[in-house]
Amino acid sequence: MEPIPIAAQIKQLELRLLHTDMRVNPTVIDELLDSAFEEIDNNGQINTRQQVVSWLLSKNIAQQWSLQDFRIKRLSNNMVIAIYRAVKRDQATNTFCEENPGTIRSSIWQRHGEQWKMVFHQATRSI
Repeated sequence: MEPIPIAAQIKQLELRLLHTDMRVNPTVIDELLDSAFEEIDNNGQINTRQQVVSWLLSKNIAQQWSLQDFRIKRLSNNMVIAIYRAVKRDQATNTFCEENPGTIRSSIWQRHGEQWKMVFHQATRSI
């Protein structure tokens, strides 16, 4: 069996963080977020791991996301940065609206053995 390319693996992990109901599956948080994780949100606010965990536990699980223009760049043998545009599905029309520019995202993922964990995330509003 062919191994899954790293970009596809990381995209699946990004979507798993966004689409998993963490109240039902809280172990996913520790599987995917490094203990030293932090983020800069789209308002320029620095958030701790615990603040992000609180958001993950209370997020709208019906909200769906599309990750567009997804790509990764290797930073080292065990570290990559993912860069993409995240667009929310319009729940009224059930489509990914092209007028909504979404947010530009970057995430640094570090491999621990066979497992990847996110160590840093940043979101920037598109204009």
